[in-house]
Amino acid sequence: MNNMLFVMNPFAGQRKANRHLADILTIFNRAGFQVSVHMTAGPGDCARVVAERAGSVDLVVCCGGDGTFNEAVNGLLESKADVPIGYIPAGSTNDFAASLKLPADHLEAARAIVDGTPMAYDICRFGQRYFAYVASFGAFTRASYATSQSMKNILGHTAYLLEGISELGQIHKTHARFTLGDGTVIEDDFIFGAISNSTSLGGILTLDPKQVDMSDGLFELLLVRAPKDLSEIAECIRALRSQKYNCRMLTFLPASQATIEADAGLVWTLDGERAQGTDQIEAENLHHAIRLMQKVTP
Repeated sequence: MNNMLFVMNPFAGQRKANRHLADILTIFNRAGFQVSVHMTAGPGDCARVVAERAGSVDLVVCCGGDGTFNEAVNGLLESKADVPIGYIPAGSTNDFAASLKLPADHLEAARAIVDGTPMAYDICRFGQRYFAYVASFGAFTRASYATSQSMKNILGHTAYLLEGISELGQIHKTHARFTLGDGTVIEDDFIFGAISNSTSLGGILTLDPKQVDMSDGLFELLLVRAPKDLSEIAECIRALRSQKYNCRMLTFLPASQATIEADAGLVWTLDGERAQGTDQIEAENLHHAIRLMQKVTP
């Protein structure tokens, strides 16, 4: 019998996954897993328990939102254990799961894990931390970590949008310099920036799936310059809506490495969770850093 570490955030989303816990564990038991269950007690707890115990199990499964998955990945990489990970998305947004088309139904997601195969995906290092799908700053970024959990539970994506709309009058430009691994330098005033490995960013921005490969050794850098007048604002909106990102106001480039120089007070989000910046940050794509249990359809 294989051993599984099952880590669940009981406060994720609208707590719907809690109702299915017995059925989820039954699916795992009948597939031959001896399951050790850990309910997270607060921020950082998932990362801690995965780092401590991943080396003694055959599979790690987390159930929660993008923040819970982020912690599970950070703990797994810290442990250096070569074990696959499964994900039952149960948050209010689930961008990472949406990009991979993982089942939204909790029981289907559990079955996909036991019936699936380990697929290799990239993870990105951001300073001393890791993110699974995005590190971002600027417009709308604050909404992902400032919106209360109760508001996220009630409104889901709408909560993010409402917070974003209330922020429009308070958008500040950020001067930053990005030096990519191939020597390309981009320096300007920006209202938004994202280093991502996903097609969905906070439920607000969507990248063209044809331009995003989550296992190619590259992340995507999207930068939106600070508009000087209404015509430039309109240009930004048109470019984002049409997904034609390389224009006067936007830069969209793949890269494997980037050095970011910006104000140390700049606040970032990593997979929707707040992260304090420094005056220089090294970002790096870690090719095939995790193996995610996924059911492959013909």
